[in-house]
Amino acid sequence: MIQFFYENLQESVSTDYQKWLEDIILSEEKKLGEINYIFCDDEYLLKINQDYLQHDYYTDIITFDYVKGKTISGEIFVSLQRISDNSSTLAKDYEEELKRVLAHGILHLAGYKDKTEEEEKEMRRMEDLYLAKFKELNP
Repeated sequence: MIQFFYENLQESVSTDYQKWLEDIILSEEKKLGEINYIFCDDEYLLKINQDYLQHDYYTDIITFDYVKGKTISGEIFVSLQRISDNSSTLAKDYEEELKRVLAHGILHLAGYKDKTEEEEKEMRRMEDLYLAKFKELNP
């Protein structure tokens, strides 16, 4: 089950993305366990970054992996404020950037990494693949 939660926010995210995210999991030949997306602001996510990862910088997403075997479970914290800022900086559509980050979290849980240049290229390729699939299913 994929659930959406909100911390320190007035805005919300469309639950229309849930089916698409489930399809990503199935496409990766994994099973859906429990995934919680927690949407928050920059300060909330910065605190998590500092407390749990000892990083002192803003980020758009932090994924906590609770995967067991092929069953995908985890908590995915997403700063909507950071996505908005990034979409402006990159001259990208906000919804497109949001979907990219949502897929990014699922791909981490499916085993994709992005620490090296090669891993990052593969992550981007997979994000692009699933964004294209979203567009096919939602013309």
